[in-house]
Amino acid sequence: MEKIEKVIKGKPEAIYDTFERKAGADKVTTHYCPGCGHGRVHKIIAEALSDMGVSDRTIFISPVGCSVFAYYYMNTGNVQAAHGRAPAVGTGVSRARPDSIVISYQGDGDLAAIGTSEIMHAANRGENMTVIFINNAIYGMTGGQMAPTTMIGQKTITTPRGRTVMNEGYPIRMAEIISSLEAPIYVERTACTDTKGIMKTRKAVRKALKLQAEKKGFTFIEILSACPTGWKKTPKDSIKWIQDVLEPYFKPGVYKDISEAAQPMLRSEPISNPDEIYEQIGLQKGKTATSATQIPEEKRIKIAGFGGQGALTAGVMIATAGMNDGLNVSWIPSYGPEMRGGTANCSVIISSKRIGSPLIKNPNVLIAMNGPSLDAFENEVAAGGTIIVNSSIIERKVKRNDVKAIYAPLTEIAANLGLKAAANAVAVGVYLGHDKVFGRERIYDVLRTSFKKKDAVDLNIKAVDAGYQFVQTA
Repeated sequence: MEKIEKVIKGKPEAIYDTFERKAGADKVTTHYCPGCGHGRVHKIIAEALSDMGVSDRTIFISPVGCSVFAYYYMNTGNVQAAHGRAPAVGTGVSRARPDSIVISYQGDGDLAAIGTSEIMHAANRGENMTVIFINNAIYGMTGGQMAPTTMIGQKTITTPRGRTVMNEGYPIRMAEIISSLEAPIYVERTACTDTKGIMKTRKAVRKALKLQAEKKGFTFIEILSACPTGWKKTPKDSIKWIQDVLEPYFKPGVYKDISEAAQPMLRSEPISNPDEIYEQIGLQKGKTATSATQIPEEKRIKIAGFGGQGALTAGVMIATAGMNDGLNVSWIPSYGPEMRGGTANCSVIISSKRIGSPLIKNPNVLIAMNGPSLDAFENEVAAGGTIIVNSSIIERKVKRNDVKAIYAPLTEIAANLGLKAAANAVAVGVYLGHDKVFGRERIYDVLRTSFKKKDAVDLNIKAVDAGYQFVQTA
C-alpha cells in the first residue's frame, strides 16, 4: 500500500509566527529584499530544527550582515556577534553548553574577510558547531562593495570597472579551504536556486545538524544565494547568474565527508566553581583577600541605566575602591552603541575569596537608575537580595516581596547638590550606606584620583555622603 505523508501547512516552530522587528500591522514580512536567498535558507534551517525536535536547545548566532535581524525570525536561542566573530562566539557557547545545537550563520564578507581567522581556527579545532555560509559574492548589507567571493570582472561600488586579478586577486573558495583542514567532518557547497538545488541544500543542512547533534564535530555548508538588489538584477536573472557565473567557479558538491568514521567528541565539562578552578590550575584553594573587612557573602552587583547616567562609572568606582581595600573584585560592562540614551549596565563582584567567573546570573544587589533597567533585571535578583530604585524617575514599585527595596531619589538628590550627573555617586553612597562593604574613604580615594579639578572631587564626595546619609535616615 502506498505510503501517504501528512502535509502540514504553516511555518515550522523554529520560526516565529509574527515578526516584531518594527511597529505597524505588517508582522509577517522580513526585512530581506525581494528575491534574497536568506529567507529561503532560514526556512530550510527552521524546518530541519523543528523536524529534529531540537529548536528549544538551538543557539543561532548572527553577526553583522544582511541577517543581522535573524533573532526576530528564528524561534531559538539567539546571540548577536560582532562582525566576523560568530565562530569565536559559537566556540564559547558550544563549550559552555555542550548539549546545544550551535549555528553560526554568516555572509561572505563576514566569514571570508573580517572573520577569516575565527572561521579557520574554529574549523581547525573541530568545534562542535554548524556553520552556514551564505555566498552571494558581495557585501549586501552595506551597499554592495566587493567581497572576497566577488567574481573577476564583477562590478561593485568599490570595483566600478570590475574586479581584476592584478588589483584585488582571485575570489576565495572557502569550502575548498575548510575541507583541506584535518578536523572538519563534513563540508558541502550547494546552490539555493532551482528546485533541485533547494532540495540538495535542504539535505545538506539536515545532515550537518544531525552530525552536530551526535557531537561528531565541525560541519560547514556553503550556499550560493541570490542578492538581486546588490547585483542590480531581477530575481529571475539573479538565479540565472548564479547558474551561469557562480556555479562554474564555486562548484557545488561534497568537498569532505568523513562523518561515518567520526566518533563523538566528548570534551570535559566546564568548571564554574571557584575552588575547583584554582585547584585545577594548582593555586591555593579558597585563598582570601587581604582586606581587614571580611565579606561573609560574595556581593554580585548589577548597576543599570541609560547611557550617560554613569552606571558603568559607578561600577568602576565600587570595584576600584574594593580592590584598593584588598578585596577581590571584577567589573564587566555591557552597553549599546549610542553615546547617550542607549542602554548601559555593568556587573561588579566583590568577594573575600577569589572570584571564579566575572559573569553574574543572579545579582544580589540591583541598582536601577531608570525604569527599563528595573523592568529588565528585577526578576533576575536573587531572593533575599536588594534593589535600589531611582525613585526620581521610576514611578512604579518593586513587584517582588522576597527582596528588600530601597527607594532613593538619586537624580533629585544630585540636582539639589548642583549636578544632576552626580546621581551615580549618590547611588554608590546609598549602596555603601546599606551594605557597608567597605568605608566611604575608599570611594573618596578613587574620586581624588579620577577627577583633576578639586571642585569636581568635592561635589562627588558630597553626593556619596548624601546617598549614604539618606539610607541612614530613611
